[in-house]
Amino acid sequence: MSTTARTPAVTVRRGESTAVGDLPARGVFIGGRFRATRSDEVLEVVDPCSEQVLASIPAGSAEDVDLAVAAAREAAPGWAALLPKERSQILHRVADRIGEHAGVLAELESANTGKPVMVARDDVDNTVDTFRFMAGALRAPTSQAAGTYAESHLSVILREPLGVVGVVTPWNYPLLMAAWKIAPILAAGNTMVVKPSEQTPLTTLKLAELLADVLPPGVLNVVAGLGPVVGARLAEHPDIAMIALTGSVRSGRAVARGAAESLKRVHLELGGKAPVVILPDADLAAAAASLRTAAFWNSGQECGAACRVLVHESVAETFVALLVDEVSTLVIGEPGAGEDVEIGPMISRDHYDRVTGYLERAHAAGVRAVIGGGPLEERGYFIAPTVLVDVPEGAECAREEIFGPVVTVETFLDEEEAIRRANDVPYGLSASVWTNDARRSHGLAARLDSGTVWVNCHLVLANEVPWGGFKGSGYGRDLSIYALDDYSRTKHVMHNVVSTSHRNPVSGEAP
Repeated sequence: MSTTARTPAVTVRRGESTAVGDLPARGVFIGGRFRATRSDEVLEVVDPCSEQVLASIPAGSAEDVDLAVAAAREAAPGWAALLPKERSQILHRVADRIGEHAGVLAELESANTGKPVMVARDDVDNTVDTFRFMAGALRAPTSQAAGTYAESHLSVILREPLGVVGVVTPWNYPLLMAAWKIAPILAAGNTMVVKPSEQTPLTTLKLAELLADVLPPGVLNVVAGLGPVVGARLAEHPDIAMIALTGSVRSGRAVARGAAESLKRVHLELGGKAPVVILPDADLAAAAASLRTAAFWNSGQECGAACRVLVHESVAETFVALLVDEVSTLVIGEPGAGEDVEIGPMISRDHYDRVTGYLERAHAAGVRAVIGGGPLEERGYFIAPTVLVDVPEGAECAREEIFGPVVTVETFLDEEEAIRRANDVPYGLSASVWTNDARRSHGLAARLDSGTVWVNCHLVLANEVPWGGFKGSGYGRDLSIYALDDYSRTKHVMHNVVSTSHRNPVSGEAP
């Protein structure tokens, strides 16, 4: 590909300090109130824009998890016994409370993660909608109809709560991913213990504080702490019926191993490497404009990001030029630098080093950056939005999840090659197809090994439709009524409808 590299001057727009005054209470949230932890360890929460400590949060221990699980078990029978209408009303009050404090939550989310204000506000809005949807969905469950499937016997299918569910949430969407778990788990009648990421615990702890007088004590418990301590105890705890995690493949494997001994159910939403298949007849300008957002939203720290383009060779040069034009207009900066800031920093020094390491190795392997390509030499963990070309089949940067503002571009000659290469990664979370041929789009979507396939769009989500992947992207579904099914169990009750009072006392047969 002969596209000329463009390296426009990129600066990080600086703004007012992201320090916030309305931090959550200190401690672990157990049984409806904050308590001191049973550990002397402290989690230092770092502002990724300034690299300064934003807050120090007491780290929970395995003993704190045990106390939280005990509180959840005590609250479980009462919460499960509520009528669907009653649980729905409470979840609507949860949504109301979040909406009333949307500004505080968005400010905390931006300060903790460095994400632009527009992204943080979108997270809060979608958090409210998640609770609204689940509040309605729990009142209209779907199940097999009761009926006579064996002669003289009536079968009834029940959906029951599981009990106590343990949850581990990630750092990229601390509040929203917590809501994706909390809302359906509570809607299905379960109680829960949540471990937020040790890097981004602030909004989850604040949410617990805001809901202390909305949810019955013990229904929602939050223990912030390290994965090998708090997460591991949740996974192995014998009184937890299910463990649900959104995170990395490595974290998913660790949780699944921990859950194996007690044979508890596991729900995993893991990584992704979404292929974007662009055919010759696609609207190239529309695809490039869409990827401006779909590839770089939340600074590319998004498991469904449009990070791996497979474009037909005949239109590759035109498409890349359009994409570079779009990417060149992205505004990079701190949350306080303006409403129009679109790209923030990586979450941490470790992740910054990880992403820059991928870029360095790609460059050494002959892959070219036509825009961006490296870190921005200022304080904070900022990396320039990057488009990589001359990417050979099987390249590390095109197979592994970089999880940053990086898009790779590969070319193909025919559909068979496109599908083979699109599916030739360990992940199967999402993908998109770009073509103006409707019949062709259906065929391609059916052959892509991904839990979600978009056609002529990418990264469009709604609470009414499921989210989850195949292969290394995990199993289970978030959002939609499928999440309610995941967090409940099916019971079959069969009734003998022939009256036993009319049976022969010797033979047991009806007269």
